[in-house]
Amino acid sequence: MSLKRRLTLSLLAILVIFSLNVGTHFWGSFARTESMIAYRTSVSAQQLSATIGQQLEEQRIQIRVLATLRETTEDTLSAEDHEQAKTNLESTAAKISALGEISQDINQPQYRALREAGDKLLAVWRNFYLRYNDPGYQPPLDTSNEPVFYEETMQRLETLRAAQGFIAEQRAAIIDRTINLTDRITLASFLASILLTSILGFFLVRYTSESLNRLKTGTQRIGSGDLSYRIDDIEDSGELGDLAKAFNEMSEKLRKAILEVSTARENADLANQAKSSFLANVSHELRTPLTAIIGYSEMLYDELGDDGRINRGQFQQDLQKIILSGKQLLGLINDILDISKIETGKMTVLMEDFEALPILQQVCQTIQPMLEKQNNKLTLKPMGELPTFHNDATKFRQLFLNLLSNASKFTQSGNIEVSAKPRGRVVAFTVSDNGIGMSRKQQKKVFEAFVQADDSTSRNYGGTGLGLAICKEYCQLMGGSITVKSSLGVGTTFYIKLPSRGPAQGSSRAAG
Repeated sequence: MSLKRRLTLSLLAILVIFSLNVGTHFWGSFARTESMIAYRTSVSAQQLSATIGQQLEEQRIQIRVLATLRETTEDTLSAEDHEQAKTNLESTAAKISALGEISQDINQPQYRALREAGDKLLAVWRNFYLRYNDPGYQPPLDTSNEPVFYEETMQRLETLRAAQGFIAEQRAAIIDRTINLTDRITLASFLASILLTSILGFFLVRYTSESLNRLKTGTQRIGSGDLSYRIDDIEDSGELGDLAKAFNEMSEKLRKAILEVSTARENADLANQAKSSFLANVSHELRTPLTAIIGYSEMLYDELGDDGRINRGQFQQDLQKIILSGKQLLGLINDILDISKIETGKMTVLMEDFEALPILQQVCQTIQPMLEKQNNKLTLKPMGELPTFHNDATKFRQLFLNLLSNASKFTQSGNIEVSAKPRGRVVAFTVSDNGIGMSRKQQKKVFEAFVQADDSTSRNYGGTGLGLAICKEYCQLMGGSITVKSSLGVGTTFYIKLPSRGPAQGSSRAAG
C-alpha cells in the first residue's frame, strides 16, 4: 500500500472518530435540550396546577362568604363587584385552558376530566354571581351539586398535578442518564481518538522511517559506486516505491553509461593503438619506396659524374625502378588522402556511364607485374551481358584494383578469379583466391581502417591496412555492399553488390 493511501486512510479514520465525537456531542445536546424542555414544561404545568387550585379555593371561600351574607343581610353586589367576579372566573378558565396546552400527551385524559369538572363548577359559580342581586333567588349551595363539582375538580386537578410531577421526575432522570451517557461516549471517543491516532502515528512513522532508511542505504551504496545494488525491499506501490524504482533505474542507467564510457574508452585506446601501429606501418611503407628512389637517384647521379661510358640499359632499368617506387609512394599517399576524405565526409561520388568489363580488364593488366612476381594466375570469368553502369567509374576501378592487389599479395603460386552476375538492377561481383585465408576473428575487423588482419601481416606482407576499409567505403558510397568469406589456409572470397544506377551525383557520407 502506498504512503499516500496510508496517510489518506489514517486521516479518514481520524475524521470518522472526530465526526463521531461531534455527532455524539450534538446528539447529547439535542437530547438534553428536549428533556430539559419537557422537564420545564412539566414543572410549569405543576406550578400552574397549584395556582389554579389556589384560585379555585379562594373563589369558593369568597362564594361561601357571599352566600352567608345574602342569607343574613340584604346587601347586593355592585356592578364593580360583578365585573371583578367575572374577571376572576375568566382568569381561572383561561389558566385551565393554558394548562391543557402545556400538559403532555400522556396527561390529556386527566386534563379532559379536569376541564369537564371545572367547566361545570365555573358554570355554577357564574350563575351564582349573575343572580346574586335577584331577591327571589335562593342559592341552595348546600344541597346543590356545587360541592360535588368542586371536590371533583380539585380531585382531578390533584390527579393531574401528581401525573405532572411524576413526568417531571422521569424527565429529570432521563436528563441525568443522557448526560452520563453522552459524557461516557465522549470520553470513550476521546480516548479512542488518542489511542488510534497514536497507533496510526507510530506505524506511519515506523513505516516511513524504515522505507526512508532503505532509500538512504540505497543512495549511499549507489553513491559509493556500487551500481549493482537495488532497492527492492520497499513494500510500497506509491511514492516511496516510485522513488525506489527511480533510484534503481538511475543506477542501471549510470551502470550502462559507465560501461559505455568504459567500452568507448577501450575502443578509443584500441583505435589509438591501431593508429599508432598504422603510423609505424605507413612510415615503413613510405620509407621503402623513398629509400629506393633516393638510392637509385644517387647511383644515377654518380654514374653521370663518371668519365666512363654510361650503360644505357642499366641506366634505363634504374629509372624504371625509380618510377615504380614513385608510383608506389603515390598510391600510399592517395590511400591516406582517400581515408581522410572518407572520415571527414568530404568524399564525393562523380556519376558517369561506363561499362564494367573493360575497366576490369584494365585492372587485370595493371596488376600483371604483381601477379608474375607472386607466380599467380588471374582468371576473368565470362560475365555475359552486364548493364551499363551509371556510377563512379574511378571508384569502381580503385575498388577492384585494391581487391585484386590484396588477393595477389596474400596468394603465392595460386589462382585468383573475378566473376560477375547480374541480378535485376544489381550486379553481384566476386573476387576469390586460394591464398592464406583468414580466421573468423580476423574477418570481423578486416574492413576497419588502420587495422590489419594480424599484427604479423604488416611485417610479412607490408601494407597500411587501409585498402579494404577504403573498399568498403567505396561500395557504400556507390550504393552497394561488400562482405567476405574466408578459411585459414583455404582462401578468401569477397562478395560485392553494386547497383547499376548509383546515388545522386555529388553525394557524400562520413565514415561509419
